[in-house]
Formats: sequence, structure tokens, C-alpha cells
Amino acid sequence: MAYKVDATLIDNLDDPPIEMLNYLINLKQDEQTRLDKLHDYYIGKQAILDRKIDNPHSKNTKVMVNHAKYITDMMTGMITGNPINYVSEDDENIKPIVQTLSKMDIMAHDTELERDLSCYGVAYELLYLSPIDDEHTQEKIALLDPRNTFVVTDDTEDANELFGVYILPKQKLDGSDNGALISVYTQHKIVQYRTISGNSLLTGNIQAGYPTKINQFWGAEPITEYKNNEQMQGDFEQQITSIDAYNSLQSDRISDKDAFVDAILLAYGTTIDGDIGKGQMLDGLPSKDEGTSIEWLTKTLDENQTQTLSDSIANDIHEMSNVPNMNDQQFAGNVSGEAMKYKLFGLLNLIAGKEQLLIKGLHRRLQLLQNDLNLKAQSVDASLIKVQISPNIPINLTDVVNNIKTADGVIPRLITYGWLPDGYDPQKMIEMMQQQSKDNIANQQEAMGSIESTASVDDDQGGYRDDNSNDESSES
Repeated sequence: MAYKVDATLIDNLDDPPIEMLNYLINLKQDEQTRLDKLHDYYIGKQAILDRKIDNPHSKNTKVMVNHAKYITDMMTGMITGNPINYVSEDDENIKPIVQTLSKMDIMAHDTELERDLSCYGVAYELLYLSPIDDEHTQEKIALLDPRNTFVVTDDTEDANELFGVYILPKQKLDGSDNGALISVYTQHKIVQYRTISGNSLLTGNIQAGYPTKINQFWGAEPITEYKNNEQMQGDFEQQITSIDAYNSLQSDRISDKDAFVDAILLAYGTTIDGDIGKGQMLDGLPSKDEGTSIEWLTKTLDENQTQTLSDSIANDIHEMSNVPNMNDQQFAGNVSGEAMKYKLFGLLNLIAGKEQLLIKGLHRRLQLLQNDLNLKAQSVDASLIKVQISPNIPINLTDVVNNIKTADGVIPRLITYGWLPDGYDPQKMIEMMQQQSKDNIANQQEAMGSIESTASVDDDQGGYRDDNSNDESSES
């Protein structure tokens, strides 16, 4: 998360004081437990796997149903399943940015960015330059671990970015702690510290030769913070207790089933001498008429109540996260695209809020790229770019095409072609349609020329035949 400081107390914003950096790093470490827990729940390391039972004779079945991963993966697919489009009235003025993003494999990057947003509630990316040769560099982009990254802003209403910090833990070849590389990205410089042990920048814990300082030319600190929501919470974070309850119920359910199979055999009105081995038959017991009774001692299972409780918890998880259970009957394959939108109404509302914050971060990314490309004498105006995010939901393509036809002449095609699914580039679509129109005209002209030529020949031949016909008629 972004930490606020009084910028007027900092003498040189390109060289933040070590005391302040230490304080901010400690604040970040206080968040570590929460962020680690969110990471663990996403990858399946959930509380049920650490469950212990006091009774040594009871089975400790551990069933983990990963609702956390389901919620995050579903949300990620909904937002980035269709590639993010960048459109402008002046396509030539944004072409350098679009080409740069394409070289970065930005679609894959955006998918992982949204995954971090959904899991941790916050995501960070770093723009940097990679040298091609002695005179040229290439723009690159990297996703930074939210557990080791933070940005710092001033304490004004505008929350202007001052600098960003990325902590890269280091290990020796045997896996033991080897300190950390702490990079501070300011508006004009990159300041790096190398610690001997841990993350502390206290005197005596900084390796010789550090800090180092180099210039950077992005025009602002190059770490961009993205928020999932204003509370910076993950999409499944508030459902963790329900996820734990569901896992516990399912685990106990399996344990009860196992206990039912391993029931105790009770014998009334008789005695059984010696020890009974597993699988051994009991022969020679008195009949029931003599008062003998044998039965299994089992725990009564009310499967209906258990299933009702299980469904209730699962429904709560999906309802409170606004991520529906796509295996539910209401999402049958014969549901139309428009009807699907109403069933996904809660999810679409949640996505609408997430999109606004995502677009805010994307605009900052575009502004940084503009600053860099302008330095390379490439004319770019990022303010002209409109970011289009199309949720990846079932779409009735016929309705979309009809809407595009209806809007033709009213809304620019650069906009309406952006309504198409599957991430089609609107500008390329326009060029393809223009080429198709030229080809159609050329084919029509070629066909008309062929028809006129054929008609001319037929007229001549037809007249000749008519003359013969008339002559033959007159001779007869």
C-alpha cells in the first residue's frame, strides 16, 4: 500500500533519509503475515491442513476445497480474458506506445497483474530499460511481489508519488539468509542498498560500496501501484472464515463416513472367547431364540442436514464474493448471453469498480511510456488514449454485429469495432474492412467488364444467326 509522508521534511527527494526508509520497511514487514496468508490460501496452503485432533482414535481427514483460487482465477479471467484495447482518434499518435506494449507481451503481464490484484488487493509493476547495444535501449516491464514492494506519496489530497521501494531478499547457495537488495526508485534516480542480514538499513548492516546511485529518465518514479479496491483487500479475503468452515465440514463429513465403515460389532447374550482377528468369521454362536443379538455400533449420519449446511456455506462464499458457481443449474448451456448478464449482475457491478482503479494505473503506465518515447524523439500523446476493458462473459455475436451496424455513421468505427469479443484490434479491423471494400469494387468492375465484353460478342453473333435464320425462312 502507499504510505504517506510529509514531503516538506525531506531535504532531497532523490535521496530519502535512511531513518525514514527503515521506518517504512518496518511498516511493510507488519503487513507480511497478512499477505503471506493470502498467498498461501491461493496456492492451497489453508488452515485445514494444519488441523490437529486430540482424540488419537479419531481420523483426522483433511479436505481442502480451494474456493480462494476459484474466486481469483474466475475474476482474473473475467477482466483480462479479453485483451485490454487502446484506441484513439489519432491512431498515428499512439502507434509507438501500442507497438512498445506489444513487444512487452503486455497481455500476459496484465493477466498476472490482475491475479495479484485479486489475491493480495494490490499489485505493483516496474518499467525499466534494457540495453540493446551501446546506443539503444528497449522498454521492459516487470511485475513486483506485493509482499516486498511499496510506494510513498506526500500527505496532500493529490497524493503525489515521491518514490517506490522494492526489497529483493538474497540467499546464499545453501539457502541461508544473505541480506537483501533494497532499490529506491525516485523521480530522477535509482538508489540501491545491500544489507548484510535481513532488511534493516541500520548502521553496520549495509555492505561496503553501498548505496549506489544511477539516473533514470522516466519522468516520475517508475513503480506503479494498482489497487483492487479502496480498502486494498483481495477478492476472497473476507471469505476466509467461510472457506475454513467449508473445509472443516467436508473433512468431518469424510471422517464420519470412514468411522461408519469402521463400525464396532456388538454381541448381546453371549460371550466370545479369545481375540478376534480382522476378517475372522464368528461360528457357533447361540441363536436369537436364546437371547443372542449381534449388531453394529454406528454413528447415525444425517446426510441431508450435512448437505444442506454444505450448500449454505458454499452459497455464502459465492454470494459474498459476487463470484457465481458456474456449475450451478442456473448457468445451463442453453442460457442466452443477455440472460447471463442478469445472472452475473453482482459480478459485473464488482468488475465495474475494479476497472476504474485498474484504468487509473494503466493511464500512469501510458504516461511513463510517453515520457520515455518522447525522449527518443517519438511523438506520442498518451492523453488521447482511451483504455477499453471488455469483461470476458458469454456474448451473443449476432447482437453485437447488429449493434455495430446500427451505430455505423453515429459512432466512429474505431469505437464500435472495440465491442467485438476476442480482443480484435479496432484499427486493424478498419483497415481490413477498407481492403475488403476495395477488393469488392475491383471484383465488381472486373465482372462488369466481363459482362459487357460478353454481351457485345453475343450481340454480334446473335445478329449473324438472326440473319441466317431470316434468310433460311425467306428461301423456304
